[in-house]
Amino acid sequence: MDKSINKNFDRIKLLLKTIPETPGVYRYYDDSGNVLYVGKARNLKRRVSSYFSHFNDLSPKIRILVRKIYDIKYIIVENETDALLLENNLIKQLQPKYNSMLKDDKSYPSLCITSEPYPRLLFTRDRSTIKGTFYGPYPNQKILRELQDIIRRLFCYRTCKLNLTPESIYQGKYKACINSQIGLCKAPCIGEESREDYLLTIEMIRNILKGDFKEILDDLKKQMLEHAERLEFEQAEAVKQ
Repeated sequence: MDKSINKNFDRIKLLLKTIPETPGVYRYYDDSGNVLYVGKARNLKRRVSSYFSHFNDLSPKIRILVRKIYDIKYIIVENETDALLLENNLIKQLQPKYNSMLKDDKSYPSLCITSEPYPRLLFTRDRSTIKGTFYGPYPNQKILRELQDIIRRLFCYRTCKLNLTPESIYQGKYKACINSQIGLCKAPCIGEESREDYLLTIEMIRNILKGDFKEILDDLKKQMLEHAERLEFEQAEAVKQ
Protein backbone atom coordinates (compact mmCIF):
# COMPACT_ATOMS: atom_id res chain seq x y z
CA MET A 1 0.00 0.00 0.00
CA ASP A 2 1.17 3.54 -0.74
CA LYS A 3 -0.19 7.09 -0.88
CA SER A 4 -1.52 6.55 -4.39
CA ILE A 5 -4.11 4.23 -2.85
CA ASN A 6 -4.92 6.32 0.21
CA LYS A 7 -3.53 9.72 1.20
CA ASN A 8 -3.72 8.65 4.85
CA PHE A 9 -1.13 5.96 4.15
CA ASP A 10 0.84 6.27 7.40
CA ARG A 11 -2.26 6.33 9.62
CA ILE A 12 -3.90 3.37 7.89
CA LYS A 13 -0.69 1.33 8.06
CA LEU A 14 -0.59 1.74 11.86
CA LEU A 15 -4.28 0.90 12.20
CA LEU A 16 -3.88 -2.34 10.25
CA LYS A 17 -1.23 -3.52 12.72
CA THR A 18 -3.69 -3.30 15.61
CA ILE A 19 -6.49 -5.34 14.03
CA PRO A 20 -6.77 -8.91 15.44
CA GLU A 21 -7.23 -12.14 13.49
CA THR A 22 -10.65 -12.90 14.97
CA PRO A 23 -14.27 -12.88 13.74
CA GLY A 24 -15.90 -9.49 13.91
CA VAL A 25 -17.42 -6.48 12.23
CA TYR A 26 -15.42 -3.55 10.85
CA ARG A 27 -16.42 0.03 10.04
CA TYR A 28 -14.71 2.51 7.73
CA TYR A 29 -14.94 6.26 8.40
CA ASP A 30 -13.94 9.33 6.39
CA ASP A 31 -12.01 12.29 7.83
CA SER A 32 -15.28 13.98 8.85
CA GLY A 33 -16.32 11.03 11.00
CA ASN A 34 -18.99 9.77 8.61
CA VAL A 35 -19.36 6.00 8.41
CA LEU A 36 -18.59 4.83 4.88
CA TYR A 37 -18.96 1.07 5.10
CA VAL A 38 -19.78 -1.76 7.50
CA GLY A 39 -18.59 -5.30 6.85
CA LYS A 40 -18.20 -8.66 8.57
CA ALA A 41 -15.25 -11.03 8.56
CA ARG A 42 -14.17 -14.43 9.78
CA ASN A 43 -10.68 -12.97 10.13
CA LEU A 44 -10.77 -9.20 10.65
CA LYS A 45 -7.10 -8.53 9.94
CA ARG A 46 -7.03 -10.53 6.74
CA ARG A 47 -10.29 -9.08 5.44
CA VAL A 48 -9.55 -5.42 6.17
CA SER A 49 -5.97 -5.68 4.87
CA SER A 50 -7.23 -7.15 1.59
CA TYR A 51 -8.85 -3.84 0.65
CA PHE A 52 -5.39 -2.29 0.45
CA SER A 53 -3.23 -5.23 -0.63
CA HIS A 54 -5.59 -6.15 -3.50
CA PHE A 55 -6.61 -2.64 -4.45
CA ASN A 56 -6.30 -3.23 -8.20
CA ASP A 57 -8.73 -6.17 -8.03
CA LEU A 58 -11.50 -4.09 -6.48
CA SER A 59 -14.49 -2.65 -8.32
CA PRO A 60 -14.35 1.07 -9.21
CA LYS A 61 -16.90 1.85 -6.49
CA ILE A 62 -14.88 0.10 -3.78
CA ARG A 63 -11.66 1.79 -4.95
CA ILE A 64 -13.31 5.15 -4.34
CA LEU A 65 -14.32 3.92 -0.89
CA VAL A 66 -10.75 2.85 -0.06
CA ARG A 67 -9.37 6.24 -1.07
CA LYS A 68 -11.73 7.95 1.40
CA ILE A 69 -10.94 5.78 4.45
CA TYR A 70 -9.46 7.76 7.34
CA ASP A 71 -10.34 5.61 10.34
CA ILE A 72 -11.07 1.93 10.95
CA LYS A 73 -13.02 0.62 13.92
CA TYR A 74 -13.96 -2.94 14.70
CA ILE A 75 -15.98 -5.07 17.11
CA ILE A 76 -14.83 -8.57 18.03
CA VAL A 77 -17.50 -11.29 18.27
CA GLU A 78 -17.55 -14.98 19.15
CA ASN A 79 -18.35 -16.41 15.72
CA GLU A 80 -19.48 -15.70 12.17
CA THR A 81 -23.16 -15.90 13.04
CA ASP A 82 -22.78 -13.14 15.63
CA ALA A 83 -20.85 -11.10 13.05
CA LEU A 84 -23.66 -11.57 10.54
CA LEU A 85 -26.28 -10.34 13.00
CA LEU A 86 -24.21 -7.38 14.17
CA GLU A 87 -23.38 -6.34 10.61
CA ASN A 88 -27.07 -6.46 9.72
CA ASN A 89 -28.06 -4.31 12.70
CA LEU A 90 -25.28 -1.74 12.19
CA ILE A 91 -26.06 -1.28 8.50
CA LYS A 92 -29.71 -0.60 9.32
CA GLN A 93 -28.73 1.77 12.11
CA LEU A 94 -25.88 3.67 10.43
CA GLN A 95 -27.01 3.53 6.76
CA PRO A 96 -23.43 3.60 5.35
CA LYS A 97 -23.07 5.17 1.93
CA TYR A 98 -21.18 2.27 0.35
CA ASN A 99 -23.35 -0.58 1.63
CA SER A 100 -25.81 -1.46 -1.11
CA MET A 101 -27.54 -4.30 0.78
CA LEU A 102 -29.54 -4.51 4.00
CA LYS A 103 -30.31 -0.78 4.24
CA ASP A 104 -34.03 -1.38 3.98
CA ASP A 105 -36.26 -3.59 6.12
CA LYS A 106 -34.91 -6.79 4.61
CA SER A 107 -32.64 -8.96 6.71
CA TYR A 108 -30.88 -12.27 6.32
CA PRO A 109 -33.48 -15.03 6.75
CA SER A 110 -33.74 -17.29 9.78
CA LEU A 111 -35.80 -20.27 10.86
CA CYS A 112 -37.98 -19.92 13.94
CA ILE A 113 -39.61 -22.53 16.14
CA THR A 114 -42.54 -20.58 17.52
CA SER A 115 -43.44 -20.48 21.21
CA GLU A 116 -47.03 -21.61 20.57
CA PRO A 117 -48.56 -24.56 22.51
CA TYR A 118 -48.17 -26.50 19.25
CA PRO A 119 -45.06 -24.87 17.72
CA ARG A 120 -44.50 -24.33 14.03
CA LEU A 121 -41.29 -24.03 12.01
CA LEU A 122 -41.29 -20.73 10.12
CA PHE A 123 -39.05 -19.03 7.58
CA THR A 124 -38.71 -15.35 8.45
CA ARG A 125 -36.71 -12.20 7.85
CA ASP A 126 -38.37 -10.21 10.63
CA ARG A 127 -37.70 -11.35 14.19
CA SER A 128 -39.77 -8.58 15.72
CA THR A 129 -43.15 -10.05 14.75
CA ILE A 130 -42.68 -13.66 15.93
CA LYS A 131 -42.18 -15.10 19.40
CA GLY A 132 -39.98 -18.16 19.52
CA THR A 133 -36.46 -19.53 19.20
CA PHE A 134 -34.53 -18.38 16.13
CA TYR A 135 -31.87 -20.28 14.21
CA GLY A 136 -29.63 -18.39 11.84
CA PRO A 137 -29.38 -15.98 10.21
CA TYR A 138 -28.41 -17.65 6.96
CA PRO A 139 -26.82 -15.57 4.18
CA ASN A 140 -28.02 -18.03 1.53
CA GLN A 141 -31.81 -18.17 1.22
CA LYS A 142 -31.69 -21.14 -1.16
CA ILE A 143 -29.78 -23.30 1.33
CA LEU A 144 -32.19 -22.33 4.10
CA ARG A 145 -35.22 -23.26 1.97
CA GLU A 146 -33.59 -26.61 1.16
CA LEU A 147 -32.97 -27.25 4.86
CA GLN A 148 -36.58 -26.43 5.65
CA ASP A 149 -37.72 -28.78 2.88
CA ILE A 150 -35.56 -31.65 4.18
CA ILE A 151 -36.96 -31.20 7.69
CA ARG A 152 -40.48 -31.11 6.27
CA ARG A 153 -39.93 -34.45 4.53
CA LEU A 154 -38.39 -36.05 7.61
CA PHE A 155 -40.94 -34.90 10.18
CA CYS A 156 -44.66 -34.30 10.32
CA TYR A 157 -45.51 -30.96 11.87
CA ARG A 158 -48.29 -28.48 11.36
CA THR A 159 -47.93 -25.53 9.00
CA CYS A 160 -51.45 -24.13 9.46
CA LYS A 161 -52.13 -20.78 11.12
CA LEU A 162 -54.71 -22.15 13.54
CA ASN A 163 -54.62 -20.85 17.10
CA LEU A 164 -54.12 -24.39 18.30
CA THR A 165 -54.37 -25.06 22.03
CA PRO A 166 -55.31 -28.12 24.14
CA GLU A 167 -58.62 -26.38 24.90
CA SER A 168 -59.46 -25.83 21.23
CA ILE A 169 -58.78 -29.49 20.50
CA TYR A 170 -60.93 -30.63 23.41
CA GLN A 171 -63.77 -28.42 22.18
CA GLY A 172 -63.50 -29.82 18.63
CA LYS A 173 -63.16 -26.37 17.04
CA TYR A 174 -61.16 -27.49 14.00
CA LYS A 175 -61.14 -30.04 11.21
CA ALA A 176 -58.10 -31.82 9.78
CA CYS A 177 -56.73 -30.31 6.57
CA ILE A 178 -55.35 -31.99 3.46
CA ASN A 179 -51.86 -32.20 4.93
CA SER A 180 -53.04 -34.94 7.27
CA GLN A 181 -54.45 -36.88 4.31
CA ILE A 182 -51.15 -36.80 2.39
CA GLY A 183 -49.00 -37.67 5.41
CA LEU A 184 -47.44 -34.27 6.11
CA CYS A 185 -49.24 -33.76 9.41
CA LYS A 186 -50.59 -36.15 12.04
CA ALA A 187 -53.59 -33.91 12.78
CA PRO A 188 -52.95 -32.71 16.33
CA CYS A 189 -55.74 -30.21 15.66
CA ILE A 190 -58.33 -32.99 16.12
CA GLY A 191 -56.41 -34.97 18.71
CA GLU A 192 -55.06 -37.62 16.33
CA GLU A 193 -51.59 -36.85 17.70
CA SER A 194 -51.04 -36.10 21.38
CA ARG A 195 -49.35 -32.87 22.40
CA GLU A 196 -46.56 -34.88 24.04
CA ASP A 197 -45.78 -36.73 20.80
CA TYR A 198 -46.00 -33.52 18.80
CA LEU A 199 -43.54 -31.75 21.11
CA LEU A 200 -41.13 -34.68 20.79
CA THR A 201 -41.13 -34.13 17.02
CA ILE A 202 -40.46 -30.42 17.50
CA GLU A 203 -37.60 -31.25 19.87
CA MET A 204 -35.98 -33.44 17.20
CA ILE A 205 -36.28 -30.57 14.71
CA ARG A 206 -34.74 -28.25 17.30
CA ASN A 207 -31.79 -30.65 17.69
CA ILE A 208 -31.21 -30.71 13.93
CA LEU A 209 -31.13 -26.91 13.80
CA LYS A 210 -28.61 -26.91 16.67
CA GLY A 211 -26.46 -29.42 14.79
CA ASP A 212 -27.11 -32.31 17.19
CA PHE A 213 -27.90 -35.31 14.99
CA LYS A 214 -27.06 -38.21 17.34
CA GLU A 215 -30.46 -38.43 19.02
CA ILE A 216 -32.27 -38.16 15.69
CA LEU A 217 -30.15 -40.89 14.11
CA ASP A 218 -30.68 -43.17 17.11
CA ASP A 219 -34.43 -42.62 16.91
CA LEU A 220 -34.52 -43.28 13.15
CA LYS A 221 -32.53 -46.51 13.62
CA LYS A 222 -35.00 -47.58 16.31
CA GLN A 223 -37.94 -46.88 13.99
CA MET A 224 -36.28 -48.83 11.18
CA LEU A 225 -35.75 -51.84 13.44
CA GLU A 226 -39.34 -51.71 14.68
CA HIS A 227 -40.59 -51.47 11.10
CA ALA A 228 -38.42 -54.43 10.04
CA GLU A 229 -39.66 -56.53 12.96
CA ARG A 230 -43.28 -55.63 12.19
CA LEU A 231 -42.80 -56.47 8.52
CA GLU A 232 -41.18 -59.80 9.39
CA PHE A 233 -44.07 -60.64 11.71
CA GLU A 234 -46.66 -59.76 9.05
CA GLN A 235 -44.88 -61.89 6.46
CA ALA A 236 -44.76 -64.83 8.90
CA GLU A 237 -48.46 -64.49 9.59
CA ALA A 238 -49.20 -64.35 5.86
CA VAL A 239 -47.29 -67.63 5.33
CA LYS A 240 -49.31 -69.32 8.10
CA GLN A 241 -52.54 -68.37 6.35
